[in-house]
Amino acid sequence: MAAALVGGHPGQAAPADEIPFTDQFFLEDCHLKSRGLNDYFIPLKPNCYLLLEGEDEGETVTLLIFVLPHTKVVDGVRCAVVRESEWAGDELVEISWNYFSICRDTDSIFYHGEDVDIFEDDGVVHDGAWLAGQNGALPGLIMPGHPLNGSRYYQEIAPGVALDKAEHTSNTATVETPAGVFENCLTVVETTDLEPGHESHKAYARGVGLIQDGVLKLVDYGCNPRLRDFEPGDGGGEE
Repeated sequence: MAAALVGGHPGQAAPADEIPFTDQFFLEDCHLKSRGLNDYFIPLKPNCYLLLEGEDEGETVTLLIFVLPHTKVVDGVRCAVVRESEWAGDELVEISWNYFSICRDTDSIFYHGEDVDIFEDDGVVHDGAWLAGQNGALPGLIMPGHPLNGSRYYQEIAPGVALDKAEHTSNTATVETPAGVFENCLTVVETTDLEPGHESHKAYARGVGLIQDGVLKLVDYGCNPRLRDFEPGDGGGEE
């Protein structure tokens, strides 16, 4: 996705902080499907997983991303269900079920919403949950099929709930992780309209997907059906 030009003369790029974040993706021109491959995203194939770990304030944080074998229809689009489970130490603190489709024509991956369980001392809350087609929410772009340095786009478009944005900062980074050293990685800075000033930094490796999320780094990846039952919960999917 090419970065837009704002002002100036033809052929002269605007400063990065003046380039708008794209929120129009023309999904009507795509043949959307629930399974497929994008160079920098976890394969949307059942039982594929990414396992990341890191230390945060002296405690081990573990994130398991797993593509479930079932799908879910969101606003008329059949989506892959990708479950993210996060632990702090041995305590499960959050599970989210994320709904993605892939454009057959471009390999771009779109985000259609999520269901969220956050486990707190006084019960389970669902902060951040949203679905395209409800309360003004629209699909966002989670990973372009052909990432370009400087690209800026909305990943989530759920007014008042989720408005994450991504900016590509490099496609030549080298990232060391416990799972190996990855070259020519895509690095992304994420921000949100709901928390001005907050940033998160991620890195993606070709053929693998997410390999770093802040302090978390990849420790294992592949496709393993045994992880299907690694912990409870399948969200609102359907076979």
